[in-house]
Amino acid sequence: MEKDKSDIRWIQRFSNFQAAIRQLQSGVDLINLRELSLLEKQGLIQAFEFTHELAWNVLKDYFYYQGNFEIKGSRDATKEAFKYNLISNGNIWMQMIETRNLTSHTYDKNTMEDIVSNIAGIFMPELAGFEKTMIKLKDDFQNGN
Repeated sequence: MEKDKSDIRWIQRFSNFQAAIRQLQSGVDLINLRELSLLEKQGLIQAFEFTHELAWNVLKDYFYYQGNFEIKGSRDATKEAFKYNLISNGNIWMQMIETRNLTSHTYDKNTMEDIVSNIAGIFMPELAGFEKTMIKLKDDFQNGN
């Protein structure tokens, strides 16, 4: 008996990623309208953390489904995703990982401003590109291609 294709872990997690990236995009859109408050900047950073965490876990689950059980963390997932053209810029994804490590230092105004700027200007477009790639993979998978 064939398992329901919607019951695949990477597809379930990808659905959660899509909800998270919508929230992140809302915060980025707000930057274009006005200056964010301190609390809004902290919220944007938290939305980025959550979205990035889901992104690399989607990759891990996808590769696991493909039979690759060697992915242990975000760096492994990023390298493998770049190797298989699931992400377009491995350096930006590595920068996202480094930024995630800095997010505990958002009490420093300069660090916070740099992170917010990178989220809006560099990371969001890369995450959106990843979403498009995974939508195509999901659609192909669900259509039996």
